Amino acid sequence: MMQKLNPNSHLTAKERETLSFPAKILLNKNLLVGDVLDFGCGYGSDVKLLKAKEINIEGYDKFHFPDYPSKKFDTIICFYVLNVLMPEEQATVLMELSQLIKPTGKVYIAVRRDLQYEGFRMHKVHQKKTYQCNVILNSKSFFKNENCEIYEYQHYNQLQRTENLNCPFCNPDSGRELIVESATAYAIYDKYPVNDGHALVIPKKHCSDYFDLTFKEQAACMFMLNRVKEIVSKKFNPDGFNIGINIGEKAGQTVNHVHIHLIPRYKGDVEEPRGGVRGVIPNKQKY
Repeated sequence: MMQKLNPNSHLTAKERETLSFPAKILLNKNLLVGDVLDFGCGYGSDVKLLKAKEINIEGYDKFHFPDYPSKKFDTIICFYVLNVLMPEEQATVLMELSQLIKPTGKVYIAVRRDLQYEGFRMHKVHQKKTYQCNVILNSKSFFKNENCEIYEYQHYNQLQRTENLNCPFCNPDSGRELIVESATAYAIYDKYPVNDGHALVIPKKHCSDYFDLTFKEQAACMFMLNRVKEIVSKKFNPDGFNIGINIGEKAGQTVNHVHIHLIPRYKGDVEEPRGGVRGVIPNKQKY
C-alpha cells in the first residue's frame, strides 16, 4: 500500500510564549503525570514551558526534534498533529502513539474543530501548499468546544466494555501485550503461538467473516499487518512468514471474530516447507 504524504505539514508549527490551550486544560486537571512525551511538539514551546513548571516532559517532532523516543511514557500529548496529516499518516501516528505509551498510560490527542476548509491550501507565510482536515476519533471525548476537541486514548485491552462479553477479541485480557493499535484495528501475540512472534491483527468491529468487513476496514488491517511484520522482524528475525485468515468452521475458525495470523517461519521449523499455506490440506501441500 503506497503511503500518501503531506511533505509540508511541519510548516504549520507555531512559536508561542504561552502554553497551548489543551496543555493548560491538562495541567490544571493534574493529568500530566509521570514521564510525559509531547509527540509532534513543533518548535517545542509547550515542552519548554511545562519543564519550567516541573513537568518531566520531553518532545519529539519529525522535523524539529527528530531524535525518536527510546522508552515508553506514562502520559503522551499530541496536539493538532492529525489535522495536518493525510489519512495514512494519521494511522501511522496513532500506531506510533500506541507503541510509545505504557500499558496503563494515557494519550491526550487534541484536534481542531474550527476548520472552515479541508484539503490543500497555500500557506500565507511560507507560500507552499499545506494540508488540513477534520478528524473524528473513536476514543473517549475528554473535552470539546467550538475550537478544539481533546480525546483520551488508552490501550484497547485496558477499557471496560458491556457488549460481546463472550468474545475474547472484543474483550482482550488486560495483561496481554498489545503490539500496536489504530482507530480500526489492534494487534497482539497469539496466546498459543505456532512459532515465536506469531501475531494476530484484529479489527475492532465484531464481525466473524473477513469478507463482511468494509474495504476501509480490510485496508486498515492490511496497513497494520505491514507494521506488525516490521515489529516482529526486528524482534525475532524470522526467515519468512505465512499469512492466514480462517473463515468459517470448516476452514478451522474457532473464534467468531475476524483475526489475521502473521506466522513467522524459521529455517528447519518443519522438515519440508515447500507448498506453505497449501498445507491446510496436508496431502495437497506437495506438488
